[in-house]
Formats: sequence, structure tokens, C-alpha cells
Amino acid sequence: MVHADLHVHTTNSDGTLTIDAVPDAAHDAGVTAVAITDHDRLHPALDAPVTVRDDITVIHGIELRVDTGPQRVDLLGYGVHGTDALTAECDRIQRDRRDRGRRIIDRVEARLGVSLPLEPRPGLGRPHIARAITAHPDTDYDTMDAVFDSLIGNDGPCFVARDVPDFETGVDLLTDACGLVGLAHPLRYDDPQHALALCAALDAVEAHYPYDRPVGTAPDDGAALVADAIDTHDLIPTGGTDAHDHTLGTAGLDRDAYAAVRTRLAG
Repeated sequence: MVHADLHVHTTNSDGTLTIDAVPDAAHDAGVTAVAITDHDRLHPALDAPVTVRDDITVIHGIELRVDTGPQRVDLLGYGVHGTDALTAECDRIQRDRRDRGRRIIDRVEARLGVSLPLEPRPGLGRPHIARAITAHPDTDYDTMDAVFDSLIGNDGPCFVARDVPDFETGVDLLTDACGLVGLAHPLRYDDPQHALALCAALDAVEAHYPYDRPVGTAPDDGAALVADAIDTHDLIPTGGTDAHDHTLGTAGLDRDAYAAVRTRLAG
């Protein structure tokens, strides 16, 4: 049973769940601890590393994309207490996100001959654009996956890359500002072995997530690679739904596994 869902997005980035709705969503899923890990952005409503809302433990976290050279990966920081350096970098990234969003919207509108009801803003992500495209009456796209596959995915004609910090900078920023820093969804990357090798500089790795080569059902030796990284680098396993909607608890940690995270954040 999932006790802690440690990867949840809200309307502060590209999720549809408001921070006020998190406790109800957690109760519905039978989850008692939730980490808010919005993309490249701290949540302004969370003023402590760990709080309790309507009997739900809410961990202030962040998901930060970084560039390793060979590929880009996502880092998860848990128990954010905030630093001037991390705040400044998040502000810079959000300015870049806004500008990048405008460029993607312009490309989509020109390609499809439509006008999307979106304005560039901090927190804007490709899922927002994909939802607007699927909802538009004059497009033929009925799923977000189709939009990503045909238009705005990394190889799509309307894609625009983001300006993200390098791996070392990201690790330093999160280590100073968070109680626990880990690698998100390790088998989703083009080179999982390279991604897992980065864990030598981290505290944790996401060992439970429900989609796109999840650890428990990975083909070949994917699950063994993650288990070996945990053992080699003495990592704390984390996990979560990576929720962008209201459904929590699809993946995460049971009570015993969460105890290691709770202890680390308490320290």
C-alpha cells in the first residue's frame, strides 16, 4: 500500500491540482504523505520544509532539470528550506520558461493556423500547451500524447529547448537548500546507466514510478541497474506518481520505506 507519494505537481507548475486540494486528493488515495515537486519552481504557499495540512504530511520539494552534457536529467529535492541562490536560479528559469513558451505557442499557431488561448507566464510548461491544443475546436488532436509525438516533443517541429543549469550547479543548489536530493525516474532517460552513475553525487533515487519504463517492470536489466545503484551509492529509494492531475498514490513508498525519508528530513 502506498503511504507516501513523493512526486506530485500542482498548478504552480504544470499540474491541475491546487495546493488546497492536495489533502483531499491524498485522502481519496489513502496516502498520508505527499511531496510537492513542481518543475523548477518553489511553491509560495509552503513556508517550511515539512508541514501538515488536514492530517496530511506535505513535503516542500522541487523537480529541477539539469544538463549533464550527454543528456538532461531531472533531480528531485525534498524538504526545501530555500536559499537565495536557489530562488534566484528558479526565477531565471521561469523567465526562460515564459520566453520559451511564447516561442512554442507561436510555432504551434503558425503550423496549425489557430490561435491558442494561452499567455506566456512563469510556470508555463508543454502540458499546458498540449491541453490547449487538444481542447481547441479547430485541431485534430484528441490526446496530449499525440500533441507531443507530432508537435512539441523533443524531436517535434515546434519544440524549443530550455536553458537549464548544469548538473554540478543543480546538485550544489539543491544540496544547500534541501534535506534530500535524488534522481527522478532513472530508466526514462536515453542512457539509464549514465543517469544512474550520477547518483554517486546524490542521496536518493526514484525506485517507484508508474509509467515509461518503470523500475519494477523494466525490460532487460533495468531493475537490476537501479538496485545496484542503490547498493553501490547507499541511496535512499524514493517514489511517486509524478501526478499532473488529481490522482495520487499510483506509485510511492510504503510506510516502512518512507521511514528512511522521514528520518532524513527530520535531521
